[in-house]
Amino acid sequence: MTLTAIAINCSLKKSGGKPSSTDAMIDLVAGELKSRGVEVGETIRIADHDVKPGVSSDEGDGDAWPDIRKKILAADILIFGTPIWMGQPSSIAKRVCERMDAFLSETDDKGRMPSFGKIALLAVVGNEDGAHCVSAQVYQSLCDTGWTIPASATCYWVGEAMGKTDFNQLKAVPDKVKETAAQTASNAAHLAKLLKAETYPGV
Repeated sequence: MTLTAIAINCSLKKSGGKPSSTDAMIDLVAGELKSRGVEVGETIRIADHDVKPGVSSDEGDGDAWPDIRKKILAADILIFGTPIWMGQPSSIAKRVCERMDAFLSETDDKGRMPSFGKIALLAVVGNEDGAHCVSAQVYQSLCDTGWTIPASATCYWVGEAMGKTDFNQLKAVPDKVKETAAQTASNAAHLAKLLKAETYPGV
């Protein structure tokens, strides 16, 4: 059985600027998924696209969300990457969650949202406390919109409060972060395989 994954990077930075620590964390998790036989596709930098505000799946002319939506729903696993800003998910991460709200009204004849049977993981980085708060906020949104959250589904790193070192500037990834990434990927691949073989029955 072939499993596929895709990632979204909700950094506030567009591509082409300074390296993104969120990308570095996504790459760590993606590498662990690959080692378990998962085919990992592209990382979509949301800031590079005109994802309009709203709560529908298509907000009209120029809205980039419909194509992004199609790509993430085509994969078995979504790596949801976000930095921590002011102890919270980035505003772009919140926008993505708001756009997924449309899933609630897009159910099939058994009441299943298009995200049913799909796995979501979190990749979080920041130089301040807040990883648990970010996980709580994003996971509530993902759960509400039909995604399945496996055990130990957040891989994160937070630096010293008020510090100046970013995750992608570390000389080496801390062992505990590596272990967490491996556990996260292992649980996600296992659960994705089970749900792909037999998804939720609906009502």
